[in-house]
Amino acid sequence: MTDMLATDGRIVRVRPVEPGDAERIRSLYEAASDDSLQLRFFSLGKLPIDREVARLTRPHDKSLRPVIASAGEDMVGIASYERDDDPQWAEFAVLVADEWHGHGVGTLLLEQLQVIARGDGIKELRGEALSNNANMLKVVAGLDSHARFERCGDTVTLRIPTELNGVTLAEVDARERVSEKASLQPLLQPRSVAVVGVGRRAGGVGREVWTNIREHGFTGSVYAVNPHVADIDGHKAFPTVSAVPEPVDLVVVAVPAPLVADVLRDAGAAGAGAAVILTAGFSETGPEGRAAQRELVDIARRHHMRLVGPNCLGVANAAERVRLAATFAATAPQQARGLAVATQSGAVGIAVLEHAQEAGLGISTFISLGNKADISGNDLLSYWYDDPSTRAVALYLESFGNPRKFARLARTVASRKPVLAIKSGRSPGGLRAGASHTAAAAAPDIAVESLFAQAGVIRVDTLDELVDAARVLVDSPLPIGFRLGVVGNAGGLNVLAADAASAAGLTLPEAVEQYDNPFDLGADADKTALATAVRTMADSDDLDSLLVIIAATRSNSAASTIADLATVLDEHPTLPTALVVVGLPDAPATVGSRKVPVFGTPERAVRALGHAAAYAAWRSRPEGTLAEPSGIDRERARAIVARALAVSIGEEGAWQPWEVSMELLSCYGIPVVTTRIAKCAAEARRAASEIGFPVAVKAADPALVHKTELGAVRLGLSDRASVTAAYNGIARGLGEAAPEVLVQQMRTGGVELVAGVVHDRLFGSLLMAGLGGVHTDLLGDRIFQLLPLTDVDAAGIWRRLRGAPLLTGFRGSAPVDTDAVEHVLIRIARLAEDFPEIAELDANPLLAFSDGVVAVDVKLRLSRSDARLLVPERALRD
Repeated sequence: MTDMLATDGRIVRVRPVEPGDAERIRSLYEAASDDSLQLRFFSLGKLPIDREVARLTRPHDKSLRPVIASAGEDMVGIASYERDDDPQWAEFAVLVADEWHGHGVGTLLLEQLQVIARGDGIKELRGEALSNNANMLKVVAGLDSHARFERCGDTVTLRIPTELNGVTLAEVDARERVSEKASLQPLLQPRSVAVVGVGRRAGGVGREVWTNIREHGFTGSVYAVNPHVADIDGHKAFPTVSAVPEPVDLVVVAVPAPLVADVLRDAGAAGAGAAVILTAGFSETGPEGRAAQRELVDIARRHHMRLVGPNCLGVANAAERVRLAATFAATAPQQARGLAVATQSGAVGIAVLEHAQEAGLGISTFISLGNKADISGNDLLSYWYDDPSTRAVALYLESFGNPRKFARLARTVASRKPVLAIKSGRSPGGLRAGASHTAAAAAPDIAVESLFAQAGVIRVDTLDELVDAARVLVDSPLPIGFRLGVVGNAGGLNVLAADAASAAGLTLPEAVEQYDNPFDLGADADKTALATAVRTMADSDDLDSLLVIIAATRSNSAASTIADLATVLDEHPTLPTALVVVGLPDAPATVGSRKVPVFGTPERAVRALGHAAAYAAWRSRPEGTLAEPSGIDRERARAIVARALAVSIGEEGAWQPWEVSMELLSCYGIPVVTTRIAKCAAEARRAASEIGFPVAVKAADPALVHKTELGAVRLGLSDRASVTAAYNGIARGLGEAAPEVLVQQMRTGGVELVAGVVHDRLFGSLLMAGLGGVHTDLLGDRIFQLLPLTDVDAAGIWRRLRGAPLLTGFRGSAPVDTDAVEHVLIRIARLAEDFPEIAELDANPLLAFSDGVVAVDVKLRLSRSDARLLVPERALRD
């Protein structure tokens, strides 16, 4: 069962057909117009209905997959696919209730069929439509840009691929933004609000929210709901939401937990579109609370309501046309344009609001998410994507519901406006430290760090850092580079700014025009000299951003100096600039009409400018393409994985023998050094002779880590006698009479790299690449990347390594084939994308030469994955 949003924001529930649905399905078809039935069955009349009902309700297997869409208690659509002998494609059909045409129900049903078909190994859905069936043709064309249309007379064959690629996901996200915006209108742009639980006396949560809404000038109607009183301070109180004399868009609930469900039922029946549940006592309390919270979600879904909370602080929207302050925080957003804030913690939300107010930073919208029973950061990112009041987004996150979806949405938003985030919980307990180098290196925070870096999210560690960065990003232009100029009348602070620049990723040119950088005018410099220096540096083409430092003393007029500087800085609106003012008790929060931010310390200002420069650099990067490597044999690879998983394995999966690893890599064109398996000394000698000397002999046990330290690797063996001695030595070291060993072609030279994959059930697969061999653990020079991997990502991975010069000809050494390195990384990433059953993969060392790359040692662990859950990308969280 999956809940999704129609284009008008209503909630549609999609689930498989059940045997008891026969009569409801019949009613759906019998209620359809003659035109709809003709377009579905290519004939007039209702004779085909009985046959269709019988087909859809017969026992289901992979040959027949029917799903229905319901809105509340009403069935509003049905779709199915059926396949015969060819496992590669299936025939689909769709019918949507006439009154629901044009609301995206057909699209939602087909999205669900695509997901199910992918799980069944179907590559294409095909359907027949009459050429005058404009609605169906439009649905398919809008569903997938890779869909094909083949006309033959009066009919059109519709061919829909099931593969979920980057283009398809972008199309899904674009459709979701439309639906999300419609569904969140009653929450963030309500015309009327009812607060349930408003008491007679001040101090109660409901009373304070009701007062807050009224005092901050809400542009719509606000009602107090309390069944025990007739009026509150002269304002009529209503016993229920349904008793309010006009439709209510938003309901704010502040009643004891046992009463919340009944309030929601009443509000839903009255047509409310959203609810903010301030009440605590739900999922945060344990199993009973989680069950009660699930009931709230179910009630809301049946009535097309969106929920914020429970256990939250409330919501606010400072837009002039709304001016909503439905929170019980002491501070409310006052400026209509600026930073949009979503936080899982009410206390953090209060702190952000206070910090922003003190710093003169406008807050456009504020949402305290609480338990995130329904609305999450993903929903809000879709809303803020084109919200004109939102110039930047700030998130405080304690958990991810769907991090892979978050990465896509955040990247899309960040391509337009900055996204800042604090992610709490950097402590151990996330990714399992596995037995491969890749998994062991994937600390809990690595996945989050990789996700943010790829999505362009600006990660900050503290609330101060978040607000500081937002102040620069909301009202200032983005820098076009990392060159910083520092000028001021405080030499020591100038030096601190220069020191902070390096940590912030900024550089200081040695000189700017005729001035040193940083440039100290001295404590006795008058305002004219400072204004002249600032104007000269601002006019220079040698800077990308500017920091001005002013130390107020009894002998200078800092306030007058700041006023003159405001004029100078307003003359340079395209140069990102920050001020540091010390010694002035009433220093302004911003300067000039362009609102240049004023900071109390140079470190904070420089760090904020550094975030802006790094974000601007991310936005200027080409996005790259998801390359499809040639020569991949997915069918053979699928058979290999299925055969390996057929062997009984535990929850953590099993390490695979060398043959399986080598065979699977060969399906994806990943080169592996010539290898033979030997079970005794004689077989090892024979294998060495076949391969050709010199050779390497190593233990074949895939679960062994650090084989060199165990004496289980012998290199450079040049004759049969040395192979025998190597085999016997490995046997003694392992304490085994006849261990299985690998005999490999000896490759020397080249640069040792490591590449691998670790799969996390929440984040998906991470690719790791770095310096390999014994350097892997010693130097820790490695990069992690969430999948999918673009060509730009692959090129950037090796360039970001500290050891990158080793690949390009360090101190006269031969450069390696970096194109081949990138191609191997792309192939490993594609393998991991196609098979989330790969729990761990480690190629170490991966030898890079001037003429190619070859894997020497490979470790592979397979496990049964839950990554193929039949949930469409547009599913609402639960």
